[in-house]
Amino acid sequence: MKNILIQPLHKPLGLPRLLILGCGDVGMRLLPLLCARFRVFAVTSQPARCAELRAAGAVPIVANLDERASLRRLAGLAPWIVHLAPPQPTGLLDRRTRNLAAILPEHARLVYVSTSGVYGDCGGAKVVETRPAAPQNTRAHRRVDAETVLRAWGVRRAGTVAILRVPGIYADDRLPLKRLREGTPALAPQDDVYTNHIHADDLARIIARALWRARPGRLYHASDDSQLKMGEYFDLVADAFGLPHPPRLPRTELRQVVTPMLLSFMSESRRMDNARIKRELGVRLRYQRVSDALAVLSDRNPAIS
Repeated sequence: MKNILIQPLHKPLGLPRLLILGCGDVGMRLLPLLCARFRVFAVTSQPARCAELRAAGAVPIVANLDERASLRRLAGLAPWIVHLAPPQPTGLLDRRTRNLAAILPEHARLVYVSTSGVYGDCGGAKVVETRPAAPQNTRAHRRVDAETVLRAWGVRRAGTVAILRVPGIYADDRLPLKRLREGTPALAPQDDVYTNHIHADDLARIIARALWRARPGRLYHASDDSQLKMGEYFDLVADAFGLPHPPRLPRTELRQVVTPMLLSFMSESRRMDNARIKRELGVRLRYQRVSDALAVLSDRNPAIS
């Protein structure tokens, strides 16, 4: 695929350059926070998205992290980088991040958005950033590989790497409404697991803070203050939208009616400690708990409450 570089005429050329990889929903929320301070280049593998990215204030670049040759134009382009792109869907290694690391410049500052899934099942324990990773599925193994590759790049090329471990991302348009309407069961209370959340807007603000304030090589939990079990989360959303609570089943029965991937999300229980993002990054969450965001949503749309 031929690379396409579109430069907006209105963007000042004197601003520092920043590169975003994986400019999806969170990336689009991040752009308004960055475009006044950076000349932002947003990588997309879909030429049809160039107009959308340009309208949001970014310079779109068509490239594909699965094709190392398409990344050559990115080499040395920007000393500030936000890596939001997920790994490819198979394998234990994140080949996309490995392709990216091969062209990252020296002395760059990079924020990588990883996942809380790298910890595996913690039995509901409270998890701090010093806890060793213990991935229990191939998705999490790929994320651990990406973190390892980027940390090695930072050491080798004198770069600064900050890693955000992110739990379930939600927003007004990222809620489990389809699942609730279909009546997909949840775990019975005695088998239920703790799950963690962050609003997409808060995640964008945490990423922006990490660009400026994160310590080199530092891990951060980009999570809110909720202490919810998964079934409680579904019940909160159901109540906000006037939907029935999902039926509850013991794990032995649930495994027979949900997909293996969904069951894997129901097999890991942990409570993320987020003190570090507040203490070191100065983060003040707009939505401290899921219930706060749902209350705002109900206030804006009285018909759903």
